Amino acid sequence: MNDVNREIRSHDLTPGEVARRAGVAVSALHFYEREGLITAIRTTGNQRRYHRDVLRRIAFVRVSQGVGVSLADIRAALATLPEGRTPTRADWTKLSRSWRADLDDRISRLERLRDTLDGCIGCGCLSMKSCQLANPGDLLSQYGTGAVRLQQG
Repeated sequence: MNDVNREIRSHDLTPGEVARRAGVAVSALHFYEREGLITAIRTTGNQRRYHRDVLRRIAFVRVSQGVGVSLADIRAALATLPEGRTPTRADWTKLSRSWRADLDDRISRLERLRDTLDGCIGCGCLSMKSCQLANPGDLLSQYGTGAVRLQQG
């Protein structure tokens, strides 16, 4: 996000105000800024100020992180929002729709974990052939016997 054209306004917030209202540490704000998730503008005295719309972005980041969404995915989503103005309901709806398929997939995998986890008691994943979590449908059999590294996309 580029704040070259954003001006300081009288109702902009200090880092302390944003941290208090968003429920995060000031260091978290600096981290989010370094990661390109939020932006600050600088006063003539080089102090950070945040436009109020940063509060919604921080809330979105925290909720997204809380359900396991990567910072890269969060950054990409926030990059679709407009700069220089508070995102509208339509802006957030567009972002939401772009995530729907991925979220549905995550929900499906979590439900499968929930529904089959009790079968793991005592298994220790020694039965890769029958493990519905690590090897659904014995898909790894095509690689032969022995340890096989699983990568989830």
